[in-house]
Amino acid sequence: MDEIAKLETLQGAEISEAKKVLATEATALLHGRDEAEKALHTAQKTFEQGTAADTLPSIDVPQADLSAGVGVLTLFVQAGLAGSNGEARRHIKGGALKLNDEQIKNDKLVIDAGAVKDGSIKLSMGKKRHVLVKPV
Repeated sequence: MDEIAKLETLQGAEISEAKKVLATEATALLHGRDEAEKALHTAQKTFEQGTAADTLPSIDVPQADLSAGVGVLTLFVQAGLAGSNGEARRHIKGGALKLNDEQIKNDKLVIDAGAVKDGSIKLSMGKKRHVLVKPV
């Protein structure tokens, strides 16, 4: 009960820190300490440092496909961030989709090898769903 009373008084950044501890401990209970530490590292790199952690979910896309260019809608569907081209289009109109942390505004955008940064392309839907596209 004392711990609950203490948590009720938290403000601002203290709440965020408490959430991190809770998430790490819940993950450790379900998946083990090693997986919890990996998840914490991924979250820190992705959300606090703004970089793409190697432990983010990823998909492989043939280098030839990227060289030829892949439609943005198709790539988000392949990555599992949208269920269909129509859903991806709606997310673009709502401002939810990002390519390498830049908001996508054009549903006709063609993504090619020029979008590869540090060996991958980071696709994001909203603030919490990210997938790395790795050319193979």
